[in-house]
Amino acid sequence: MAVEVSYPGVYVEEVSTGIHPIEGVPTSTAAFVGRTTSGPVDSPVHVQNYRDFQQMFGSRSPASTLDHSVRLFFENGGGDALIVRVGTGRGGTITDNAISAPRLEAEKRGLWALDKAKCFNLLCVPPLAEGKDIGQQTRAAAIRYCETHGALFIADPSVAWQSPKQAIAGLNAALPTRSSHVALFFPFLQVADPASSGKVATVAPCGAVAGVMARTDLQRGVWKPPAGTEATLNGVSGPTIKLTDSQNSALNAQGINCLRSFAPSGPVIWGARTLAGADQTASEWKYIPVRRLAFFIEQSIQRGIRWAVFEPNAEATWAKIRLNVSAFMDRLFRNGAFQGRSAREAYFVKCDGTTTNQSDIDAGIANVEIGFAPLKPAEFVVIKLQQLLEKKKS
Repeated sequence: MAVEVSYPGVYVEEVSTGIHPIEGVPTSTAAFVGRTTSGPVDSPVHVQNYRDFQQMFGSRSPASTLDHSVRLFFENGGGDALIVRVGTGRGGTITDNAISAPRLEAEKRGLWALDKAKCFNLLCVPPLAEGKDIGQQTRAAAIRYCETHGALFIADPSVAWQSPKQAIAGLNAALPTRSSHVALFFPFLQVADPASSGKVATVAPCGAVAGVMARTDLQRGVWKPPAGTEATLNGVSGPTIKLTDSQNSALNAQGINCLRSFAPSGPVIWGARTLAGADQTASEWKYIPVRRLAFFIEQSIQRGIRWAVFEPNAEATWAKIRLNVSAFMDRLFRNGAFQGRSAREAYFVKCDGTTTNQSDIDAGIANVEIGFAPLKPAEFVVIKLQQLLEKKKS
């Protein structure tokens, strides 16, 4: 409202900038689907620590595969988890059909019970039982679900893979779809089972890996690879197979991320590729942080510009969209999310007559084009040494 003037002097009027700040969406809410002792069935429950999980879903000795995964998630830095208990409700064994039978989709049960949740970013589906993999049906359903929901499926290796050669040979059969929405980690982990007086158990790595991703997001940002000497695996004795550098190289080339142990760090994640990151595919979504950063940007902007729906599809609205999205992207650039020495090199935002023509306007469509230069991990650090010889004095 215009200021009413009544006497000679200086008047102040506050004017809106027209900026609708875009807030970043959460990046590290992990969804776990599997068997528990008790608790609601086919209904996602939000828990923020392992004690909450135990109170809601019970505990047993020995611990279930889901129990181990959730515990390791929180021990490694996770803070938000969605638990979907599947099965008959009597706590017995389960099959793939309890998770991914096609009929469950329409009923929003099993994996599709996650439709009832607000959002998630990481999906973990531990083995059906100790020594029993989830099947091809469940893996395929998990991949499709993540592809439609902008999430990452953290896949466990097959229990049959007792060597790197077996992992490489069995990869296409277990995961024939080379999706960038999947990250596979090898091998299994050894942990002390608190429910069995510290007896050593072999567990799937998905929960621990999800926890490290959550910790890395909090400490460094979703654009930082969740791998390296900082990506230590807490609560873990070590991987079940001690990999050599040459074995690591062969697995990495196939897009299989290795879990290794080095002194003095201990057990660590030593790979940051999606399943589309095999050397022969040359995918632009080769690396986990690039794929997850894109999820973050897409979902944050999608939510952040909803105010523009039903606004006039003209330059005034386009200018506000450019301003809001550019402010969000610039904040990410200043936080170190992109390559480039300047904002111009790091990202671009277009929303004008070149992206939205008259046909689009007539159809009620406003197009926004956004590009960014992602940071990529330094997988191979090459050190060049040169020996300087002392010159003889003449």
